[in-house]
Amino acid sequence: MALFNMRFLKRFGTFIIVFFYTAVIAQNKFNVQKGEIAFTSNAQLELIKASSDKVIGILDPATNQFVFSVPIQSFKGFNSDLQRQHFNDNYLESEKFPKATFSGKLIEQIDFARDSSYIVRAKGDLDIHGLKQTRIIKSKLTIKNGVVRIESDFLVPLADHNISIPKIVNQKIANEIEVNFKALMIRQ
Repeated sequence: MALFNMRFLKRFGTFIIVFFYTAVIAQNKFNVQKGEIAFTSNAQLELIKASSDKVIGILDPATNQFVFSVPIQSFKGFNSDLQRQHFNDNYLESEKFPKATFSGKLIEQIDFARDSSYIVRAKGDLDIHGLKQTRIIKSKLTIKNGVVRIESDFLVPLADHNISIPKIVNQKIANEIEVNFKALMIRQ
């Protein structure tokens, strides 16, 4: 019985050490405290804008790796409820592809311990509508008092993510969508 208790204590002790080590390592990562992603379709016959504040994400300053995600159904601000329904049901098929993600690595090395602003390139996979495209997205990264602020503007061609627009509405939806991303990140 004593041998069993010793083995149990060793395993339990190892588990506790690994658990706390993982918790300490995770505390060094930045998590999105507040984020917003907005898009604009500026087509010949119609301007469509929508945004979501349901952005989640994590940035690991030790490796420069990141991942950001947003639920497709969380976008609001369309010109009408019907337009939002078409966006979710017909174009982005949000039941089948519920989120958009961007994951990868910052190319430039950043000193996260020093207050400064950087123009960085984020290289990674942009996954929209179930189709990943490797992209390099330029962003402004500002560090102040241990808080990271990220701002980025970029274009997403619909064809890159197999999003087709019926001819009947092709003058109402742009072929390239303007995207604006903002996130405020803190250490967790």
